[in-house]
Amino acid sequence: MEIFDPLSLKTVLQMCIAAVFIYLYIMFVTRVTGKRTFAKMTSFDFAVTIAMGSILADAVNKPVSSLMPAIVSLALLAGLQAIFAKILSSSDTAQKVITNTPILLMKNGVILRENLNKALVSQADLMGKLREANVLQLSQVKAVIFETTGDISVLHSEDQIDIDAIIMEDVKSDT
Repeated sequence: MEIFDPLSLKTVLQMCIAAVFIYLYIMFVTRVTGKRTFAKMTSFDFAVTIAMGSILADAVNKPVSSLMPAIVSLALLAGLQAIFAKILSSSDTAQKVITNTPILLMKNGVILRENLNKALVSQADLMGKLREANVLQLSQVKAVIFETTGDISVLHSEDQIDIDAIIMEDVKSDT
């Protein structure tokens, strides 16, 4: 079978050189554009990270005479990522238009089933997150938020304490 044919020494060397170069290049790009380029942020950030991974894999696994297409593609994606990050961090309007809104899944021990459905989160997933947060009773839960990153945040306390308004100001709470 062709899929198990051995690689030529030249191909292996090209792959090794490409891997080392791409590794160093991605360290450079990450340093220049900041941590957000590969951080778990929004769904847009995730899509860009996947695209970059695909470009990197192609550059290493399919060696060609030039790495320039990969270098240019990565630079463009990283540059666009940096521009969008700057826009998002400086404009509340852009933030609302481009990113998802956090959704309240539980409030004061009450499961908001309609919001669970909107967020496509099952009750089993919610209960798993409550267990991860060491919640023993639903009455301990002040709020559970489905974040823009896809993470689920659990705010809980046994004390009778309110959540500061600023923490909840961008969370969509209506059902």
